[in-house]
Amino acid sequence: MMLIMIAGPYRSGTGNDPVLIQQNMDNLEAMALPIFRKGHVPMIGEWVANPLMKLAGSKEIGDAVFQELQYPTAHRLLTKCDAILRIEGASKGADQDVEVARELGLKIYYDLDEIPEANG
Repeated sequence: MMLIMIAGPYRSGTGNDPVLIQQNMDNLEAMALPIFRKGHVPMIGEWVANPLMKLAGSKEIGDAVFQELQYPTAHRLLTKCDAILRIEGASKGADQDVEVARELGLKIYYDLDEIPEANG
């Protein structure tokens, strides 16, 4: 069983439009259930970062609090992950996540079909 970070566009290409950001979040979350059904634990950085940013007083996407917490949260989470799934779409943040994962020696997947079933 692996803890697998799902990385892809969140804010990229949205112009900070909340509707488009939600569509990106929906795309990230669409990968979670298939990963779970393969016997693994899915993780999305925003699942942790977004509540932290709210608690820290972030008023809008991209503000100073966002910058302080968004990417560092994902990078800290990656130190606990076994793998990362990079979904399609241009994203500087997701590309950075893949680089961090590579530096940590994590498995890097680019398609759900590459992720094996968990043993047991």
